[in-house]
Amino acid sequence: MEPLDLVDTQSDAPASGKKLNATVAITVALLATFMGICKVKDDNINQGMQQAQANRVDHWAFYQARNVREEVAKSTVVQLRLAAAGKPAAEQAAYGVAIQQYEKIAQDQAAKKADAKAQAEQDQQTYDAANFKDDQFDLSDALLAIAISLLAITALTQLWALYFTALVPTAFGVLMGLSGLAGWGLHPQALIALLS
Repeated sequence: MEPLDLVDTQSDAPASGKKLNATVAITVALLATFMGICKVKDDNINQGMQQAQANRVDHWAFYQARNVREEVAKSTVVQLRLAAAGKPAAEQAAYGVAIQQYEKIAQDQAAKKADAKAQAEQDQQTYDAANFKDDQFDLSDALLAIAISLLAITALTQLWALYFTALVPTAFGVLMGLSGLAGWGLHPQALIALLS
């Protein structure tokens, strides 16, 4: 017996089995291609999420730094006013100039703090919008993986009923992938919450 005789080439397999195997193979190839396209888009979304997260952390750090600077400037204004109160009128003018400078610094830091807060909140919105799409791609990936597993079992069992069963997660997986690619608002909250 030669080694090639051990390999079942299915030359004498029924035509129905050959047709099912060909259908499964084409379906798997199409799903793998679709998953690859979705994966590229999902990876780009993940990079954007990481950048938004890093920006958010940076902007909140800037917010805290501006807050500290503002409080230091306000505290300095209070100290200068208290120190000026006990000084002669001739010296109080110099204190007045310093007080104005520190009040300006406090106002400047308050404005910059508000800008940093607005940027951090915008970063969070950017992250949330990207996460919405990321959830769609994650669900698509999971459903299509289930479909491919069912298709593998279909090829082994040669059951057309199992092939049609595999089309259910296939349809939902493709729908979720298309939702992510096209920016559709389809987002099954209950299922996403269960998997998160």
